[in-house]
Amino acid sequence: MTRVKCCGMTRVEDALLAARLGADAIGLVFTARSKRQVGIAQAQLIRQALPPFVTCVALFMDDDAGLVEEVMAAVQPDFLQFHGDERDDWCARFGKPYLKAVAMGAGTAALPKLREYPGAAGLLLDGHAVGEAGGAGRAFDWALMPRDLAQPLLLAGGLHAGNVGAAIHSARPWAVDVASGVESAPGVKDATRLADFMAAVRAADKAEVQP
Repeated sequence: MTRVKCCGMTRVEDALLAARLGADAIGLVFTARSKRQVGIAQAQLIRQALPPFVTCVALFMDDDAGLVEEVMAAVQPDFLQFHGDERDDWCARFGKPYLKAVAMGAGTAALPKLREYPGAAGLLLDGHAVGEAGGAGRAFDWALMPRDLAQPLLLAGGLHAGNVGAAIHSARPWAVDVASGVESAPGVKDATRLADFMAAVRAADKAEVQP
């Protein structure tokens, strides 16, 4: 079964809707470089409202260690996620399981980067270019998803209800990560688009297991 992370949450009601629809995780973005940045006070409200078994992921991009530590203390996320030039040892210094995003906008030239984070709990392959923030809604060539890495791979970048089924069939990711593809505005989720996305993921999974 393909797991689903809904990222860029800024409203309690959107996080609760994602949970009711079956999302496995929600993402809270703390870097000021993102148009989906959420403040710590609002993040606390979202975190406290989450039902059991929905994972909370805190996202950063080349931010100070002090911000990461402040968020960890105040919000208590289950995972950290890093989107910048952070090194493996820097990501691991916080003692919290982490996901590392790799910008796949460069195509095959980006693949060696995936092997630079042996400490990551999972690797998120996104469609943006190096140095850009995620959530831009750009896909990459799903055929580039490697098959020989030990870590689970998360697929992001330009996913929506209309293409996530094909993405799952082509890339066979452990999870898919969606933000702009289920929004009416940055950080504001659209209930219909989110429901359609979750239904498309489940339909793809069902098609994969049918004889």
